[in-house]
This record gives sequence, C-alpha cells and structure tokens, in this order.
Amino acid sequence: MKKKFQLSLLDGAGKTGGFSENELKYALDCLSTAQSGQPQYADSLGWLSVSQWAGENWLKKYLEIASHIRSDADAFVVVGVGGSNQAARAVVDALDPPEGSPEIIWAGNTLSAYEVQRLLDKLKSKKSVYIDVIAKNFETLEPGVAFRTLRTFLGDTYGSGWHKRVIVTGTPNMQLHDMSEKYGFTFLPFPENVGGRYTALTPVGLLPMAVAGFDICALVQGAADMESLLRSDSSQDNMALRYAALRNYLYRAGYSVEMLSFFEPRFFRFAKWWVQLFGESEGKGGLGIFPSFASYSEDLHSIGQFVQEGTHCLFETFIDVENPDVSLAPVGDDIDDGFEYLKGLDYFHINRASYQGTLEAHSRILPCFNITVESIDEYTFGQLFYFFMFSCYLSGLILGVNPFDQPGVEAYKKRMFQKLGK
Repeated sequence: MKKKFQLSLLDGAGKTGGFSENELKYALDCLSTAQSGQPQYADSLGWLSVSQWAGENWLKKYLEIASHIRSDADAFVVVGVGGSNQAARAVVDALDPPEGSPEIIWAGNTLSAYEVQRLLDKLKSKKSVYIDVIAKNFETLEPGVAFRTLRTFLGDTYGSGWHKRVIVTGTPNMQLHDMSEKYGFTFLPFPENVGGRYTALTPVGLLPMAVAGFDICALVQGAADMESLLRSDSSQDNMALRYAALRNYLYRAGYSVEMLSFFEPRFFRFAKWWVQLFGESEGKGGLGIFPSFASYSEDLHSIGQFVQEGTHCLFETFIDVENPDVSLAPVGDDIDDGFEYLKGLDYFHINRASYQGTLEAHSRILPCFNITVESIDEYTFGQLFYFFMFSCYLSGLILGVNPFDQPGVEAYKKRMFQKLGK
C-alpha cells in the first residue's frame, strides 16, 4: 500500500492464548467466503468491489456535480440519518477543507424543533444554499420531514428556480427518483446493492466529500489498495482475519464491549460511523459485541478509571497516527509552574507519550488492538473505511449473524408511525 497501515495486538494479560486450531480453520473458511462474497448477500455486497460505485466513470460524475455546486454555493445541506451521512461527516469533520469551500451542514438527523429552527436561522445568513437528500427508500421520518421543511425554505428564498438547488440520492424507480423526474431535481442512485452503513464509497458518501473540496480520488485509492490486500491474502496473517477472529474469540471469553480509542479528537465522527457499522451489523439474535468509543486524553479523566480497574468486560482498539501534521510547542516563560520538564517538546510528542503510556497500562490488564496509520488524510480514511467494512462482514460470518440486515430497527418505527397516524 502507498501508506502505512498496521494491526497489532497487545495482550499482557494473556487473554488470547487459547485460540485453537479449529477456531483458526473456521475463521480461514469464513475469510475465503468473505473474499468471494456470498450469493445470498449479493444485494448487499456492492461495496465489496470498490470500483463498482467508485470507478473512474462514477468518480467523474460525482466530481462534475460537486464542481457545479462548489462554483455557486456557500452552504451545502446534507439531509440524511445514520448510514446516509456518517461516513461523509467523518471525513468533513476531520479534515480542513480548501479555502472558499461551501460549508457542509447536516440535517435530517433529528426531530428536535429547536435544532431544526437553529438550522433554518443559520441558512438565512447564507447567500446560496444547495441540498442533497439521501435516503434509500425515503420512508425514514427524519429526512422526510427535513426535506419538507427545506423545500419551503428554498421556495421562499429562491422562488421558482429552487428545484435546481436540490440533489436527491435515492433508489431508482422509487419515491425520490419519481420526485426528481417530476420536479427536475438532480438524481444520483443510492446503490440498491449497498446498505446504508456500507455506503462510504458510493455517491452517498463521496458526493458530500467532493462538495466539501476533499480528494475523493485519493480516498478511493486508499480503499482500493486495502481491498487488494484483504481480498488477496488467504493466510492467517490477513489483518482483517486477525482482527475479526480475535474479537470473536474475546467475545466468547466474556469480553462483551469493544471500545474504539483514539488520541486525535478528529476521529470522533469516524467513531460514530464505526459504532453504527458494528452495532447494526452484529447486534441481533441476542448476540454481538457492544461497540463504544473513547476520545483520549479527555476521556482518561472520566472513564479511564473504569477501564483500568472496572469489571474488565471490554477490550480496546486504538487508532494511532504516526506522523504529525502540525508542529506546536507550549512556550515557556519565567513563571515556575512545575512543567519545566516539557521544555523542548511539542504537543505531538506530549500527546504521543500519553497514548503510549495509556496503551502500555491498559494492555497489561485487557487485550488491546492497535491500528497504526501514517497520517490523517483522504487516503487513510479510504483505508479505514474498507478495512472495517470488510472486517465487519467477516466478523459477522464468524459470529453467525447476517451482517447486512437490521430487523430490530423496525420495531420502534412501527410504533412511532402508529402514534403519528400513518
């Protein structure tokens, strides 16, 4: 791969020493199955080959639409909830957009009147607003009611030409597609063979990233390089195999919680994407590891005590960034504050010492995966998206659940729609 991506396991407590040959053989069989893709999941595996929805022609189309929007807009509202916005938000919130890029604003992910009004008040200060409504079947309440509200705003603000400011990303020949045909919205397909939480490398995730000014070609290249690595290596050294097999082993050993931990707060929204990916994919049939996350070093001062000396129901997966992208040193003065030992150090090295000390302390008492990436940029996000999506598919196979359905999500919707008179 063009940039470093390594996985290691630190297990000072020896919790993974009992992994058997039979367990390894079963995991290897699952790996072979995942690398090929199962026919029964063909309607959910459109992400498995990166080029299917992020090939050259598709990228050209996304970039053309993004270029038009960027030339006119100072705000781009992404209307979607869950898998319809998490991946794009992870990238947009982590990276610095080029100067002059439209502000990316998130909507359709809340039913709070206060938050919706705050959104509308913010849009009133913008000169040129475009929106992208993302929904696979357009039956989900949050984006549906948000689109109604934003249509009124666009009509009141821009008059009869408001529809030219609307992009809809939906399933062909369904509600959003029909609306785009009737009212002249720009239409992009929400892949029928990709579920929402796996859509990072499709128009669902890539168009908002492109509008924000990020290099989606580099991101796709990172994902494609990771795909090539994970789908060609059939050995026990395959990183996704090691991660998926060992996390299932730990689950059977009583570790029911996995915590994604990081020392760069820019990974906060990526962690939200990761939580949905694994929670919705594996949490079914009374099974599954509960996914959580911690933003260190801040959270060391809140849940750090529990992690170190609590019930030991969890294991951690750390994301470590190897190279600094900013050099900043705390400048000293003539005040004796007790921190003279920091002289000559910059924040990157201080933060890294905190990471290394935490990893060493935690791994003495609980198993810790450590993923090392070279930097925080588009290519790295492509690596991370594909690594975790493939690992989640593989982990679900090992666990024995369907990694692509979400029957439990429908339970609350049925009752909610009844209360709303649908």
